[in-house]
Amino acid sequence: MIQGIGLDIVELNRIARLDNRNAKFRERILSEMELRVYETLSGHRKTEYLAGRFAAKEAFSKARGTGIGADCNFLDIEVISEASGRPVLYFHDQPVQGFVTITHTQTVAAAQVVLMES
Repeated sequence: MIQGIGLDIVELNRIARLDNRNAKFRERILSEMELRVYETLSGHRKTEYLAGRFAAKEAFSKARGTGIGADCNFLDIEVISEASGRPVLYFHDQPVQGFVTITHTQTVAAAQVVLMES
């Protein structure tokens, strides 16, 4: 049974502007493992990756019904891609029972999360 659904969309130029202004932005959003992946990317792909993770984490927090805050911050959530490219959610280092999808166009990134009851 579905426990929660979350959706988020973010403009790539907004994320690029925040990231270019200060590297601490990406450090507040991405886990250490996600940062390692981010550093292997180049150019526009870095912005797509960062924006996609930002949207996925926002969508997850909405699906939980908490939003981003003390009980659920960006670094509590991790989105790791399997070898196939399928993104998988982790919360407090534990796999999440549910699904996440991330997409982007030239101007926006979006993510949807569906949480399932355990």
